Amino acid sequence: MRLVVEVEDFDAAVAFFRDTLGLDEEAAFSGDGDERVMILQAGRATLELANPAHHRYVDAVEVGRPVAPRFRIALEVGDVTAKTAEAVEAGAEVVAPPTVTPWQSVNARLEAPGDLHITLFQEPG
Repeated sequence: MRLVVEVEDFDAAVAFFRDTLGLDEEAAFSGDGDERVMILQAGRATLELANPAHHRYVDAVEVGRPVAPRFRIALEVGDVTAKTAEAVEAGAEVVAPPTVTPWQSVNARLEAPGDLHITLFQEPG
């Protein structure tokens, strides 16, 4: 599965997701004019379908209030506290700091470049 996102500031989005979060560049293409696309490897993809009640529950656990739009990107990282700090330095805004969830992962919520609402998460162990 591939998630395709249109971003107004292409360079800022690439710098954030590739350089700050460490997603590997799989391919990049350019075309006529200023047409550009970069495909970043984000590991194994899953499609998580959640009903409105679960969507609200996860917002309550991670943030304490409803904030997420209909789509949210979740990325697993090795150290969520350090990666959150790096993300903020690279232009992300903290919506909620790293929080231990009832399922024992540590999750942080951010508004990332490209107008993307993301969760950075670190699994226990």
